[in-house]
Amino acid sequence: MSATWPSRCPTVLEYFQTLVGSDDDFALLEAAIALGQDAEPSLDVQAELARVDLLAERLTQRLPADASPAHCLRLLNAYFFKELGFGGNVNDYYSADNSYLHRVLETRRGIPISLAVLYMSLAEAVGLQAHGVSFPGHFLVKVRVPNGEVIVDPFTGQSLSRQALDERLEPFRQQHGLVGDFDTPLGLFLQAASSRDILVRMLRNLQLVHRQTGQLDRLLAVQERLVRLLPEQWEERRDRALVLADLGLFERAVADMGSYLEAHPDAGDAARMAAHLNDWRAQPGSRLY
Repeated sequence: MSATWPSRCPTVLEYFQTLVGSDDDFALLEAAIALGQDAEPSLDVQAELARVDLLAERLTQRLPADASPAHCLRLLNAYFFKELGFGGNVNDYYSADNSYLHRVLETRRGIPISLAVLYMSLAEAVGLQAHGVSFPGHFLVKVRVPNGEVIVDPFTGQSLSRQALDERLEPFRQQHGLVGDFDTPLGLFLQAASSRDILVRMLRNLQLVHRQTGQLDRLLAVQERLVRLLPEQWEERRDRALVLADLGLFERAVADMGSYLEAHPDAGDAARMAAHLNDWRAQPGSRLY
């Protein structure tokens, strides 16, 4: 998706907005790569896209014209997991690098969701219908084949049976009381995630990492993207306000929190957020609204 900018180059966030503004034209791979600009502002997103295109081209050149979906899937798995060596970063799972696709392309290591985005891009190149699955605690990919679906763990390259999926799901069911009379069918946990949902989950992962490491500037960058990705969810503006205040940017924090409270005056946290707002208004340099 391209946009015409009258007299200047778009900012990183303006560029991101063009990629995620419409569900019908959502550029998942490009937007996911663009997250890396928060770590490396000079990152050339188009060059990274070209790297993925080259990997896809090398794969498609190996496919016979009459290749079946099952053949395509076997070839994809051998290429992605064995030849290219993509897999989970078990030694440094909580590194932010695992969520930046340009780093994953370099190291061949990532977390399930970043690996899944790359895997799905290559699957699409060979004509496979692959979709992300927001399985509790571990992102998966499902690939449609003539006799059903194959569930792939992008972290290990394993194809998962129904029994294996049920076993993985059991702790979640127990924790949330989804057993006995409240048992929930496995299929409900295997619904395809939208491109927007996938990118939100990637940003939530980065949000968690940056909170734990105290990198407030990176946390703000993530929150800026979430506001644009989820423009109708005012809670994202509330959360941006909290980060802005932690950074001492009280004028912007006041504007965001004021917007949140105006949209949700009866929210469960309204009184607490209003107290924050009053405190911020008293800070030097803040404007009174």
